[in-house]
Amino acid sequence: MSLRIWGAICLAATLSGCFKVNTSQVPMATTWEMSDQQRMQAAHHWDVLARNEARGIMANQRLRSRPLYVFSPQPATPFERGYHSLLESQLVQQGALVSTQPEGSVIINPSVQVVTHSDRGSIRPPPGALTFLAAGVAWAFQPLNHWSEPALALIPGAALFDAFSGNITEVGNTEVIITTRATEFDTLLYSSSNIYYINAGDSNHYESRSGLRVSSQW
Repeated sequence: MSLRIWGAICLAATLSGCFKVNTSQVPMATTWEMSDQQRMQAAHHWDVLARNEARGIMANQRLRSRPLYVFSPQPATPFERGYHSLLESQLVQQGALVSTQPEGSVIINPSVQVVTHSDRGSIRPPPGALTFLAAGVAWAFQPLNHWSEPALALIPGAALFDAFSGNITEVGNTEVIITTRATEFDTLLYSSSNIYYINAGDSNHYESRSGLRVSSQW
């Protein structure tokens, strides 16, 4: 590598370091660390959530031996009806005392909030996605001048895609926050919140279209 190229690299590195000491009129935007968030798109996923919450409730010393009443709002959304039954079933399987009446019981009250983003800006692909794509293109075109059967090059790439395609899903603009709380009188004994992506067309499973709802809170 010539001295001229080395000089350009050193100059660029020096200038990039100078930007750190400059001031700014507003805070500069930065990104979050890479994290995962699951997509909920099957009734089975509701059962998985109910099982996890039942385990969390039964792990609470103040709730393990108490009668529990799972509240369901009226009218209930498809998710609320399904989650109510699934949570009751999972609690019984975990050995909980599940009551059919709220009197004298700890109230288990799930709540749901649908969040729809209208302007999320650009979302870059996960790390390695572009490298994987470039490697796949190179692998597909490399045999054209060297192999008698170039189409055979597609088989390893297709197999690799099949192996990992189940982990790929779009981010989407619709999310749901599901909170399961246990209360007695004015005391919060347990609270657990989970956030999932959902398909935009499934928001009516979680969001009530009626303005009148019955709550367990007085």
